[in-house]
Amino acid sequence: MSDEQGAANAAAEPEVVVAVAEEQETRTKKLPPFNVIILNDEEHTFEYVIELLIKLFRHPLPTAEALTWAIHNRGRAVVYTTHKEKAELKREQVVSYGADPRMKESRGPLGCYIEPAE
Repeated sequence: MSDEQGAANAAAEPEVVVAVAEEQETRTKKLPPFNVIILNDEEHTFEYVIELLIKLFRHPLPTAEALTWAIHNRGRAVVYTTHKEKAELKREQVVSYGADPRMKESRGPLGCYIEPAE
């Protein structure tokens, strides 16, 4: 093959370009957890607290009862842990649940706040 033929064949052959795709690693950043804490008081019955824990947090009855006892005995208990936005929603739901209709002394909702989980 002459140099002219080789040059002509090289020009006729398609150029192969190898593209190397950069791998982009996408990682979902976990949101920091927050605890929803309910405080004990003398204005709400055990039945009220258990009902609230079942309805708002979907705890099964044995868990709701255990948490209610923890609130009563320790003065407070972590009843739920989630990301901040949902913790704020759950706190608002507890506050919106209102007074205990079973007790005349009940004038408002259970005490509830959120804090960063450790």
